[in-house]
Amino acid sequence: MKKLVLATSMMMAFTGAVQAADGAGLFVEPMLTWERGRGDVNFPSPIDSAETEMDGFGVGARVGFHVMDSIFLAADARYSLPTFKDNKLNQDVDAKAWNVGPVVGFQMPTPLGVRVWAGWVVAGEVDPDKGQNVKERFESGSGYRVGAGIKLAMVSLNAEYQKITYDNTRLEEVGVFTPNYSRGDVEYKNESMVLSVSFPITI
Repeated sequence: MKKLVLATSMMMAFTGAVQAADGAGLFVEPMLTWERGRGDVNFPSPIDSAETEMDGFGVGARVGFHVMDSIFLAADARYSLPTFKDNKLNQDVDAKAWNVGPVVGFQMPTPLGVRVWAGWVVAGEVDPDKGQNVKERFESGSGYRVGAGIKLAMVSLNAEYQKITYDNTRLEEVGVFTPNYSRGDVEYKNESMVLSVSFPITI
């Protein structure tokens, strides 16, 4: 909650600044994404640490402000439907994942230009389907994302690196049991490369 409040405060401060700047405006940027992630979960004994994979397609959007088409600050939200695998529980299941956070970037104010940005993930979850009689959910995601792209008119081709740690694991089902309890000492760490095509539109 504190992270969300801080991110909101940053957006409000930037809004006031751009309203006073010449050439400032609002933009939206829908996107289609594909990610390839590798990570680990520090399950307790006797399972111990598990190596994971998370690959799949998703969608996203940025909504924010720009100044002179060169500097932008936005809220960045992502939703994906990846496949989640691990090598200890031997799960190979579909999953749902989301994350949100602020992003700041710079871009060349020309029809053909380079863009670079960095973002802070302040909230997120990964929710795999039940597999091998176990249903878990990874909560309280936080981390960062950096990226670069090439913009041609209203289309941008992008590549990003992101690292997100999910500090809380909720064990929802084990066999016929439904404990639905959280383990704050079980973390899921995931690093991903994200390729995307996005469509920055000035309003």
